[in-house]
Amino acid sequence: MASDVRTIETADVAYLDHGGRPLAMRLFFPDGDGPFPAVIDLHGGAWNRGDLTTCRDRDEALAKAGLVAAAIDFRHAGDGYPTSLADINYAIRWLKAHAGEYRVDADRVGLSGQSSGGHLAMLAAMRPDDPRYAAIPLDGVSGEYDARVRCVGMSWPVINPLSRYRHAKRVQARAEPPGWVAEIPECHDRYWVTEEAMAEGNPTLALERGEAVETPPALWVQGRPDEVHDYRDLDSDVDEPERFARNYRAAGGEIEVLYIDQATRSSPTSFEPLARFFNRHLAG
Repeated sequence: MASDVRTIETADVAYLDHGGRPLAMRLFFPDGDGPFPAVIDLHGGAWNRGDLTTCRDRDEALAKAGLVAAAIDFRHAGDGYPTSLADINYAIRWLKAHAGEYRVDADRVGLSGQSSGGHLAMLAAMRPDDPRYAAIPLDGVSGEYDARVRCVGMSWPVINPLSRYRHAKRVQARAEPPGWVAEIPECHDRYWVTEEAMAEGNPTLALERGEAVETPPALWVQGRPDEVHDYRDLDSDVDEPERFARNYRAAGGEIEVLYIDQATRSSPTSFEPLARFFNRHLAG
């Protein structure tokens, strides 16, 4: 194991290989022998960009709070939906199966994700037994491991891919569209291909369809103002965070929506509430 310049102990491992395309997991460890609760962390990037390195600051904060944080790479972009979910489902099972090697308590695992990663975290938690998501067998280990998690902490998730796609298209049509929207519709098209897929792989609409899903305790950290993630869909009477939270609670889930200053979102302003949330819900 190696230590980075900020003294957080880390370990890199290839947790999955797709025909010569290895996928990496980077673990951040707290001090001590453990076993510790663990949080698998998913990067953002509109399902097209980014990698596990963008999770570093958040995961260092989680490790300093006594959690093993595991940032992962997963298939995205042109590999398309639902490949990301298959990799994430496998990563949860893999970490549980190898918990003893990495000072992890396999019974105390949560999910974290930012932006599109927040969407993937919630969808993976809601559908741990979906046969498409659980399609990759966990070979070479003894015992049975599932992809259920104890809780989900989301940082400004794209919780509703279909509404965000249509929102971005409307914004893109303005006389002077803001810079954030430049490639967003194209990213949706590349990963999702169709609006039908955006509706199917959609935590908000799954709840509104009455789908039978898991509803572990959840936290949504949302910066304001944030037109990219905090907007009102034409089909809703409330903004997307409140729409999802209302549906989640109606389905029996516990969720808090925490609003913070957008200018400070990538800082302890968001990291500390996440750490408190995970420590509370991953307690022994």
